[in-house]
Amino acid sequence: MVVSQLFTDRLWKRVEPIWNSYLEHPFVKGIGEGWLDKEKFKHYMKQDYVYLIEYSRLFALGSAKAPDLKTMTIFANLLHGTLEVEMDLHRQYAARFDISPEELEATKPASTTTSYTSYMLNVSQLGGVENVVAAVLACAWSYSFIGQELMKWPGSTEHEFYGDWVKMYSSNEFTELAEDCKNLINEMASGKPERDLAALEEIVVKTSMYEYMFWEMAENLEEWPIKE
Repeated sequence: MVVSQLFTDRLWKRVEPIWNSYLEHPFVKGIGEGWLDKEKFKHYMKQDYVYLIEYSRLFALGSAKAPDLKTMTIFANLLHGTLEVEMDLHRQYAARFDISPEELEATKPASTTTSYTSYMLNVSQLGGVENVVAAVLACAWSYSFIGQELMKWPGSTEHEFYGDWVKMYSSNEFTELAEDCKNLINEMASGKPERDLAALEEIVVKTSMYEYMFWEMAENLEEWPIKE
């Protein structure tokens, strides 16, 4: 168990500077301080909704690749939490913009959204269940990190529009989702050779970079370089 604990510490050393940069990003900072332009948040919300659909496929894939019932159940719970809890928050926000669930699901993914989800699905298909865990980890863990940090900012949870977002990602329920992912990667890392650990670490680092790019996409209202 010592090895598995050290692996999350090892990952944290690599991703901490990347994740700290999220807190300085104008989009995330705008949520925490309450001044983010609502059109940017609307764009983010729609893109994140279609992202979560693909993200959910990863949990389903993880459940299918799981070596035992315990792991299968954890992935099934993660899938349920994403589909029922996290996506419901997006539907609630969509209602404030008069956007129907059908309109949300009809959203075309932006270039960054497409690249990010394609990368996660690709590495997950190519490897075993440990690759799936590594692919989903940065999103779950970093959102929990952001939520916990923003919760400390004065007035962040009371904001009439963005308060619910902060409360969602700092909640006990979402913290549990992130902890399940962390526990899984620790279990998967236990006993693996350095070559395999380095490969898993690289997936977590790359997806952390993609998370930053996703914030950039939202801030810049990015879709595709050339409109159809």
